[in-house]
Amino acid sequence: MKDPDMFAQASAIGRRDFMKIGAGGAGAMLTAVPATLAAEQPGEGWWDAHPGKGGVGKPASIDCHAHWSPAPYNKALADLGRPLANPYPLDNDLAKRIEWMDEHGAQMHCLTLSGAMPWQWTTPEQGARLAQIVNDAGIEAHIAHPDRFLVGVEMPVRDPKLAIAELNRVAGKPGVRAVHLPDAMARHDYLVDPEFADVFARIEELGYPILFHQMDGVENAYGGELAAGPNYLNSGLDAAIEHAIIASKLITSGTLDKFPKLEMVLPHGGGAFPYLAGRVDHFINHFNGPGSKPMFNLKMPFKDYLRRFHYDYLIYYPEAFRFLVSLVGLDRIVVGTDLFAAKDVQYPNNVLDQFNLPAADRERILKGNASRLLHL
Repeated sequence: MKDPDMFAQASAIGRRDFMKIGAGGAGAMLTAVPATLAAEQPGEGWWDAHPGKGGVGKPASIDCHAHWSPAPYNKALADLGRPLANPYPLDNDLAKRIEWMDEHGAQMHCLTLSGAMPWQWTTPEQGARLAQIVNDAGIEAHIAHPDRFLVGVEMPVRDPKLAIAELNRVAGKPGVRAVHLPDAMARHDYLVDPEFADVFARIEELGYPILFHQMDGVENAYGGELAAGPNYLNSGLDAAIEHAIIASKLITSGTLDKFPKLEMVLPHGGGAFPYLAGRVDHFINHFNGPGSKPMFNLKMPFKDYLRRFHYDYLIYYPEAFRFLVSLVGLDRIVVGTDLFAAKDVQYPNNVLDQFNLPAADRERILKGNASRLLHL
């Protein structure tokens, strides 16, 4: 469904934030909603006055963007003299995480490392060992709680051969349903390197969707050394730009044409990619115009490639969410909370409760699209 007016009947978009967020995300609050975007302007007590606040009750959503840092992995990091990536109970205590999920309406988490994933600083051999530890912990979590946890396979991506070896080791094991990859490493777009094509080929053959995420650290930031200062926007801005770059390059490099069955999920609503896609398209058309040798050989219009990706809904503004849906369609949107010490989206289902979506469309975003992607 790609009708730009599909949300014409949307109502109940209040003056409060688009998503129910924790105190750490207060800066993302929506302070005003134009009358053209809402059929009503509820008062400050709207959330408390409406039953079913936060989707509490029967868990409903499948979260495709849920980080963790299992205890065996934390120990392995300590043995290497590295600090814990995320020293929070929800990242390594499955019982506490399940309790949180039950309280906040989340049925399943596809477990992946955070932006602190280690592939950039490890040797290939160290990376291979750490990947094994994380993946084995994920499989154990699924076996213990098969209806709550799935595994996004981690791979030592500095070495494509070792990455394939780890993927083959865990392929088909209980709970393995996706692959988790960083967008880039130290601003190097390794995903479009020729030697990485074999990794994509194997992922496509296995039918696993790829869950992308940016890497943390100044070396990955587009502000260079200045990014370490007070203007360091990290996942707020650098990640969004990185998602736009890698999505565009996967298209223009011919990677999506070469692997037509690859399924990919961009986090954070695709970052800047949906918003900037028109400029990229215009640039391509300018250099592929009549009378010139085409610089880009695409098999279909650039805009059509936008639907080769799925997008989690972690975008905060209701206007931005409505734009994304109008651009790519409801069938390309999945839940993504970026679970990190419960400071981001505390009530996943509330994101959709703000719109008067038909029940079938709401369920499609909460779990239907993810169920299809993850072959549940």
